[in-house]
Amino acid sequence: MNKKLAAALSGGAVLVLALSGCSDDEGNKVDDWAKTFCDQAKPQIQKRADAHQIIISTAADSKPAEIQAADSKAFQDIADADRALAKAVESAGAPPVENGEKVQQDAIKELNATAVAYEGLKKQVDALDPTNQQKFADGLQDVADGLTKIEKMDQNALSKLEEGELGQAMAKQPGCQKPTASASPKAGSTASGSPDKAADASAKPSTKATPTKTEE
Repeated sequence: MNKKLAAALSGGAVLVLALSGCSDDEGNKVDDWAKTFCDQAKPQIQKRADAHQIIISTAADSKPAEIQAADSKAFQDIADADRALAKAVESAGAPPVENGEKVQQDAIKELNATAVAYEGLKKQVDALDPTNQQKFADGLQDVADGLTKIEKMDQNALSKLEEGELGQAMAKQPGCQKPTASASPKAGSTASGSPDKAADASAKPSTKATPTKTEE
């Protein structure tokens, strides 16, 4: 049942930068801004990565109630992380680039809007009835469709920050590097196995419940 959610996250935005370095004369101010932001962003980027992994890991061998609880917490964690990232952008101030104030305000607005959207998904998941397997599966499909749209919002949230010399400066900062998810995927999940098999397993939960998931 979590196949679509896992698929939506498999290529989703994790606010990871992979650009070349910058050595312009004005690079010091840009680098200082990037360090200020990325130092604050690091734990939130990690939190998002862990939440994404929880959703992916719960795609197989889990009962509806377990899927519901995991996805609900993951969506709330991502929402909290996005709000914290918005505060990090605000705290860092307007970046020292062209139209820096607008770039800052747009990022704050979009991150907060994405947080609200993820909380909407959490409410959808919380409202599902895990005792009715078919209705739960249908409801989770609707959640997955919503997640696909929100992931596009997420990708746009910091897109302006990731452009040009500012993006290059951020790419050099350890805090903005790709995190390693703390949560380990379960055997047979979409993170390490066939998505179709994972979907089949979660659509027809086994009587052998998978141990509870761990998180950071």
